[in-house]
Amino acid sequence: MGVTDISRHDMILSGLNLIKQAISLHDEELRLVVANRRFQQMFSLPDRLVAPGAEFRDIVRYLTEQGEYGTVDDVDAFVDEKVRLAFTFEPHYFERTRSNGTAISVEGSPFQQGGWISVYTDITETKRQEDFFRSHTETLSEKLLQRSEDLALANRALSATVNALEVAKQEVTDSREHLALMNTMTPGHIAHVNAAGVYTHSNGNLPTILPVGERKIVGQSFENVLGPFVWAQVAPQFARVLQGKPTTSEIRDEASGRFMRLAMTPDMAGDGSVQGAYILTVDVTEEVSARAALAHARRKELATQLTSGMAHDFANLLTIILGQQAKLDELASLHPALAEVSATINSAAKRGGELIENLSRIEAHRSLNPVSVKVADFVADVLQLARAAVPDDAVLKITYDIPDARLTFDPGFAQDAILNLVLNAAEAQDGPAMITTRMHRAADGMLEIIVADNGPGFSEDALANALAPFYSTKSGKIGRGLGLTTAFDFAKSSGGTVRLRNHASGGAVVTLRIPYTPARTVEAGLVLLVDDTLDVRQTMRNFLRRSGHAVVEAASVEEAQKLMSLEGLTHVVTDLAIGEGSGLDVAATVPSGVPVLIVTGLPPSDALHQKAKAAHPVLPKPFDFATFEAAFLRAST
Repeated sequence: MGVTDISRHDMILSGLNLIKQAISLHDEELRLVVANRRFQQMFSLPDRLVAPGAEFRDIVRYLTEQGEYGTVDDVDAFVDEKVRLAFTFEPHYFERTRSNGTAISVEGSPFQQGGWISVYTDITETKRQEDFFRSHTETLSEKLLQRSEDLALANRALSATVNALEVAKQEVTDSREHLALMNTMTPGHIAHVNAAGVYTHSNGNLPTILPVGERKIVGQSFENVLGPFVWAQVAPQFARVLQGKPTTSEIRDEASGRFMRLAMTPDMAGDGSVQGAYILTVDVTEEVSARAALAHARRKELATQLTSGMAHDFANLLTIILGQQAKLDELASLHPALAEVSATINSAAKRGGELIENLSRIEAHRSLNPVSVKVADFVADVLQLARAAVPDDAVLKITYDIPDARLTFDPGFAQDAILNLVLNAAEAQDGPAMITTRMHRAADGMLEIIVADNGPGFSEDALANALAPFYSTKSGKIGRGLGLTTAFDFAKSSGGTVRLRNHASGGAVVTLRIPYTPARTVEAGLVLLVDDTLDVRQTMRNFLRRSGHAVVEAASVEEAQKLMSLEGLTHVVTDLAIGEGSGLDVAATVPSGVPVLIVTGLPPSDALHQKAKAAHPVLPKPFDFATFEAAFLRAST
């Protein structure tokens, strides 16, 4: 039973304890849901039998064994019959005299969804009055007496009916409350508008999908609530609904970049006219993003397949051309006029080779390599490279507003993405370019990298296709159409998105959104460093000391194994190939709980490399400080 169920149980129990009758509620499996204090007192039941979940069978057996039903010869058969009758869930009313001489009435009303509510009323005094009248039959007419008894019985039956009606009323109330709760908790906006486009109902969830400001939109017009940009997309759909045609469409909010699926169903009057629309709106931003990523991947896969075959065939042709050009060179000594032709062919063939190299880069999947990055240094490096790449008359500005000095992301991939966007912006200008790049932590906790320019902005076609591989608007200019694709790949590989839009004052705006991940650090400790090459060991020793660690070194497996008992040992970093042994031999003797990082120059296809990778974090050589630090952190966590 959850917290909500417990609180609801306590509220119901508090109400039932105010009632004079004994009341119990059982579910469809005849398990006790709740019983009031009077129920326990009337039948002298132990606490275990009035606790939620108590079995109806156990309660009946206890009462039978206590003599509640008089002398019963076969207790098991008696209890089975009582349980069988209860499972029929038929409403009932009867009166009986208990073994202690008191009289009670028993009223049972089933719930629509299964289960019982039972009401037990002490009618001893009522029975006593009936007996009094019966004992004075000599003074009262038999007809009057019978009439009195019939009225009393009818009164009790009426009381049972009233109780059943109250139960039914409570069921309806609970159903309405449940429906209202479902309406509110639905992860979408459920609403109704009249034929004039004015909201008459809303579950209040529109602000979770569209930044509209206020939750209370009932009484406001469709157009005012949605805003001009969204309303322009919705208006044609609403017009169709007013013609009696249901519609489903996807719309985009320019300000937030969110995508919504809007389903509208006509609200038909009895005469066939449309008096409004029922509306369901859900946020499908993630779905649209996933579809875009899939389409991007498919286009890129197709491009890879095409370029792979083309590059192979083109390489064969270039091999033939260069072979023939070599023969032409031999003839050039006899015919000097052929020298210029030979040089031209040679230059064109080499350019073709460069193009093949570019195509081969497209085939390779670029893996993500997140490391700890000092934001200030990263921004300074990007600015330096960008200034060297853009024209001298371009105005370039890069700013950042990051609360943490270090973040974790792939700096090389991020740098390529930003530089591609900056170069695209510079090449899109007809005159001097003004390009601004800003990094900041967004309100929703994502890291945003925003590149904006003062150019003509994206065309409608570009907004729809700019992220596709090989799409380019650089008519007459050199370009592979992979600039925005690189940015897209970086964002998606990092778990983020790319947004394209035009600034209200002109110019294109590209926003890369990736998870904001502050760099983690490893607490300084004592590291055993194992490598049989002094220069490599010295490099890693400097890296570790730079991070604040104390270092103990070993040049062989045997020497390392003797140092495993060092007090306070926190980490082990070992080369994989160490003389006659291996880093796996070192790792096998490391104390439990001490993390191991293995470094190696062996290729990934090597069997020993694969065996090591299956057991421990492995860092391929060569590596710089940032890469080593990131691998050390992964091994430590």
